[in-house]
Amino acid sequence: MSDAAGRVADSTGNWVDSLAPVWLRPYLRLARLDRPIGSWLLLIPCWWSLGLAAIHLGQPVNIWHVVLFFIGAFAMRGAGCTWNDMLDRDIDAKVARTALRPIPAGQVSVRQAALWLGAQCAIGLLVLLALPRTAQL
Repeated sequence: MSDAAGRVADSTGNWVDSLAPVWLRPYLRLARLDRPIGSWLLLIPCWWSLGLAAIHLGQPVNIWHVVLFFIGAFAMRGAGCTWNDMLDRDIDAKVARTALRPIPAGQVSVRQAALWLGAQCAIGLLVLLALPRTAQL
């Protein structure tokens, strides 16, 4: 369950609840930035591949690519979670564990979630366009 501030019981004490502005918290929860394990599971293989490529080429890892992969992993995982919440909003409203997510709880409208989804996808696109041409293919 959650408290009046919208904090989910098994996710209290995270940086979203303690540091983020109140108006931004529902959007960060939509992107699951209060539970970043999914983003890390996407990011670690990306960083691993950068390391393997650097070894193969005999060059140091490009720090710019490390940063881009970090941003891209968090943006695209967040976009996926936002899309899921938009599609599952009716089901989420009926399940105790998910009823307090931002859309079924009324903290964010579907239109607002769609705009947030667009922003996250735009960030992902900018990351893609910032990568070398061979990585874009």
